[in-house]
Amino acid sequence: MLRIAFASTDRFHVNSHFGGAESLVVFDVEPGRADLLGVGQFVKAEPVGEQGRKGLAGTVYDKVVAKLDFLQGCAGLYAASIGASSIRRLMAAGIQPIIVDNGHEILDLLNEVSLALAQPGLLSWVDRARERSTINPPSPFAAGAFRDTRSLITSIDDC
Repeated sequence: MLRIAFASTDRFHVNSHFGGAESLVVFDVEPGRADLLGVGQFVKAEPVGEQGRKGLAGTVYDKVVAKLDFLQGCAGLYAASIGASSIRRLMAAGIQPIIVDNGHEILDLLNEVSLALAQPGLLSWVDRARERSTINPPSPFAAGAFRDTRSLITSIDDC
């Protein structure tokens, strides 16, 4: 199982920049299943002065600190955009940053990760995250159980 986060305003689409995200949605994903763990709500990040947020890392004005704390235990974060400084900080925390098109459906991404957990070699970052985790490798039965990623997880409405 891997814990995956998404920068989303509606719980259904990746549609936010990581640093400016007002909410992050976190799922536990395993072959054939994804469970919503929670939604973190964050104060809207306002620019500070003419220099914006430059030089504020690690201060009380650092908008990323609370998000990194919330993401502890996550293997990956999907966002519509992620700044270079945040990419470095995510990677230092052991979280793989993944940039996708704005509006990408979370359900499709959950299916991709779920399938990659069942069939090693599909997503290299998932393979690396699995190696770092204490999770047992998927059974041979699970590896051949799914062909169509749409059939893995059909809805996140019940979450």
